[in-house]
Amino acid sequence: MRVLVESLISHSFQLRRRAVRRTRFVMRRLGWLVPRARVQLAEVNGPRQEVYKRCQVELRTDSAAPVVITSLARDWRSALDNALSRAARSVLWLWRRQRQTAMLQGRPLKH
Repeated sequence: MRVLVESLISHSFQLRRRAVRRTRFVMRRLGWLVPRARVQLAEVNGPRQEVYKRCQVELRTDSAAPVVITSLARDWRSALDNALSRAARSVLWLWRRQRQTAMLQGRPLKH
């Protein structure tokens, strides 16, 4: 799986390594379905001068439209983990839905 991490944060080297490791770990069982992933990390200002961490995960599949999930949290770990878990669930849901549709229409199943 190819993982591309985009970030404009000053301490981004360690954060990029963590993002790549976590993305590969979470997607290890869906690697055959998701060959490419893109993770964008940014800091955004909240309503009360708070700084939130925003993580956007885009998973590209060969058979369906890309899945894009965004998560906001107070720390990087929570933002990344929330976005990755939601994205993995979405991809799995889309795959199951396509599979059921193919079975109902009598088409052969592809991986």
